[in-house]
Amino acid sequence: MKVLGIAGSPRRNGNTEILLDEALKGARDSGCEVAKLVINELKIAPCQECGGCEETGVCTVKDDMQKIFEEISKADYIFLASPIFFGSLTAQVKTMIDRFQGWWVARYILKKPHVKEEKNGFFICVGGQERPDFFNNAKMIIKNFFATASIEYVGEFYYPKINEKGEVKKHPTALEDIYNVGKNLCIGRKN
Repeated sequence: MKVLGIAGSPRRNGNTEILLDEALKGARDSGCEVAKLVINELKIAPCQECGGCEETGVCTVKDDMQKIFEEISKADYIFLASPIFFGSLTAQVKTMIDRFQGWWVARYILKKPHVKEEKNGFFICVGGQERPDFFNNAKMIIKNFFATASIEYVGEFYYPKINEKGEVKKHPTALEDIYNVGKNLCIGRKN
């Protein structure tokens, strides 16, 4: 089983990436093949709404998005991790999602989705606010993205009131909880 982690925070080795790395460690420890992409280290242009994908379902802009398309196509399970910025996802994650417009066209207009077998996806999110509703907007965007990319939304972990870099390490259960989510993926499954 192939597990892909997508790190959506611009801050390297911060709370979001710490949690993502624990999930991937759990998956690796249980025998999964693991890959990780850090969006902020890739060169990705925003969607230009140029219409280039309208007849083929393929984005005509050539940049590092091709790597993301390829990795998502190969993965069986996707962890997408983002902190909350102004009540939503980071610009890095939203830019990536918007570039899946071609996949939306392929799935809903051309009726030829890029992915034949549905994958599973899990959302990891950290926010500095303590309001429980502060994650709702981000969750809806991720659910829409997952549906477009033939990824079934199977769960999430939200961690409110975590802001300072590395603060999530002080949470009483966060690292163990997310490690176990990753670890339980491959138990009893063949790669």
